[in-house]
Amino acid sequence: MAQVEATTERVVAADAEKVFDALADYSGTRRKLLPEHFSEYEVREGGDGEGTLVHWKLQATSKRVRDCLLEVTEPTDGQLVEKDRNSSMVTTWTVTPAGEGRSRVVVSTVWNGAGGIGGFFEKTFAPKGLGRIYDALLANLATEVEK
Repeated sequence: MAQVEATTERVVAADAEKVFDALADYSGTRRKLLPEHFSEYEVREGGDGEGTLVHWKLQATSKRVRDCLLEVTEPTDGQLVEKDRNSSMVTTWTVTPAGEGRSRVVVSTVWNGAGGIGGFFEKTFAPKGLGRIYDALLANLATEVEK
């Protein structure tokens, strides 16, 4: 079982605090940012950063749907970590200043992949697919915070 990782990033034309606040707003803004790959979105506890418990289904491919129940922590300033109670998946969002009125947002997801030939294909193709999903989410984020 190999660890699988998918990482993508984007620079947005908004202050880091505004960008982080939008990502951490699970009860409001975050829902609006999600592309069509996400469904059954529900905030079960909290709703703003640390202490939030949020549920969604992530349909990475036509056959692969993950039922995610995520605990949110903020281990450091500008960082959100979403740990899935239903799997080994952990997603880390990091927002840092990138010059005057700009921010860099990096999203990285890791999980324990399958073994054997299935694991080979997962490690080869899943990061690209998840990267495309997060690229769409980051584009939506940029549209939201650059208003």
